[in-house]
Amino acid sequence: MTGLIVLTAVVLVVLFWGVGAYNRLVSLQNQVKNAFSQIDVQLKRRYDLIPNLVETAKGYMKHERETLEAVIAARNQAVNANAKAAADPGDTAAMRQMASAEGMLSATLGKMFALSESYPELKANENMMQLTEELTSTENRIAFARQAYNDGVMQYNTSREQFPGSIIAGVFAFKPAELLQSTESPEERKPVKVSF
Repeated sequence: MTGLIVLTAVVLVVLFWGVGAYNRLVSLQNQVKNAFSQIDVQLKRRYDLIPNLVETAKGYMKHERETLEAVIAARNQAVNANAKAAADPGDTAAMRQMASAEGMLSATLGKMFALSESYPELKANENMMQLTEELTSTENRIAFARQAYNDGVMQYNTSREQFPGSIIAGVFAFKPAELLQSTESPEERKPVKVSF
């Protein structure tokens, strides 16, 4: 009789432990999905601002047509990559493609802003200043959302790799989540040289 009680107690402890580990992984996985959706919201805001920015710049930068077209093409590519990643944030290839497309978009926007320095009337345009301010604010929000996402991914991945979560993750096929990493090359990471 005592052996049966001990066996029942052990089975119940293991069962509660398994349920607790499973629920923790589900909770962390949902936090990662929520954090990604916060990035998605800010990226959509960014994507909505870019056509207005290009349209404003178009009137002043008539000779920079290729740059403006490159910005729109990069935006469209980023929108498509983001849609694939949003459909399944656990898809490593989709997340890497999104990070690459976002890097390309940032680079083309940077080139457009660098060229806009040659157009004082454009820099002084009230609409352009407002759009630039909104885009800068959005970029900051994206950076914070990415940090929150990466923090959530790290916590989730750690839980699914540590014992006892690794057993539950293996049994219930919890896939690892992908960190959002910079796609800049080593050359792009070098500090900018400024000379006066």
